[in-house]
Amino acid sequence: MNVRVGVSKHFASGHDFGAVLAHYYEGELLTSSVSTPLVAGVAALRTSCFCCHGTLWRDTGLESQLGIPLPAATQWEIVEEAAQPIKPARDELIRQAAQGSVVHNDDTGMRVLMLRREPSDERTGVFTSGIVSVGEGRKIALYFTGGRHAGENLSEVLKQRSAGLPNPIQMCDALARNVPKMPAGVEILLANCLAHGRRQFVDVSENFPNECRYVLEMLGQVYGRDAEAREQGLAPDERLRFHQERSRPVMDRLHAWLEAQLAERRTEPNSGLGQAIRYLLRHWHPLTLFLRKAGAPLDNNVAERALKRAVLHKRTLCFIAL
Repeated sequence: MNVRVGVSKHFASGHDFGAVLAHYYEGELLTSSVSTPLVAGVAALRTSCFCCHGTLWRDTGLESQLGIPLPAATQWEIVEEAAQPIKPARDELIRQAAQGSVVHNDDTGMRVLMLRREPSDERTGVFTSGIVSVGEGRKIALYFTGGRHAGENLSEVLKQRSAGLPNPIQMCDALARNVPKMPAGVEILLANCLAHGRRQFVDVSENFPNECRYVLEMLGQVYGRDAEAREQGLAPDERLRFHQERSRPVMDRLHAWLEAQLAERRTEPNSGLGQAIRYLLRHWHPLTLFLRKAGAPLDNNVAERALKRAVLHKRTLCFIAL
């Protein structure tokens, strides 16, 4: 807010806004006499839009009260132009993200007023994909908005993966569109989100309280073991052995119980509970990768949390033309 007030005072004090934009578009952002307030203004716009989840049209109303003729479209042009110098940093982040040992991905529907598409692209949906790469003790979050699904965007990122690295673990929910189509010779280790499987039972727990309680308690034991591993600071290999010793017996009992529910006709397959059981059984192998591969996470919550930032400023993104 202090930055915005400072910029507002600058423009309200008699400086010609047209001249400021002229300096800006001539590439004199860092050398012109108005560079300091202009840089502050650009920073304020980008912070409001992408960090505070403000909307450009609301900023237009605020700035009009301060005597600044700054329509939403002009604000976006300024923000877009200011992004050009940092594109090499973005490209390097994408390259580094491709080297991660674990990559999470997911997407959410997005609203964009105008989206440039390839002539051959007949799809109408617009999505923001979130990709979180984990490796070497750090996390890199990437966002892509357009007509591609999360799997397609992840495939483009992984094209920059260095040869000779181990196959990465990909964590996502069970939607097919989240799985990338990799070129020949490149493989991923697919892990599905256990939290999604758990949610299937939470949603029907009112109708099937006893059965759902059993499943949720069993999964709760697994999450409890994972929390213990984090508290103890176990290395990936140690965490794997810990889960194999403590969590595998729990998951084996749960798997036997799930199969018995359908095989012995204790549960109607087409009921809400039956569908939740079939979901777990159908995706059991990727849901339990954490029992076979060191470093495999239990769920995709990190990507879902990252996507909340995109969801919060959906209305702001309505002013983007891609």
